[in-house]
Amino acid sequence: MKKTFNIIVEQGIDGYLISSVIELPGCHTQAKTYDDLFIRTKEAIELYLDENKRYKPSITFVSLQQISV
Repeated sequence: MKKTFNIIVEQGIDGYLISSVIELPGCHTQAKTYDDLFIRTKEAIELYLDENKRYKPSITFVSLQQISV
């Protein structure tokens, strides 16, 4: 059964793209291109779930917002 995860993609000052999986604390990776980033993100999720076989989501993604101050 496939699971769906939400990721945030940011760009570092060095130009690398960084993905963070919202539902999996500490699960993130980086790459130079979007194609490579999504491949690596899927691998990171699989490794995370393999190491945490009893994983149960502790948060539910609701939305992404921006705020200016």
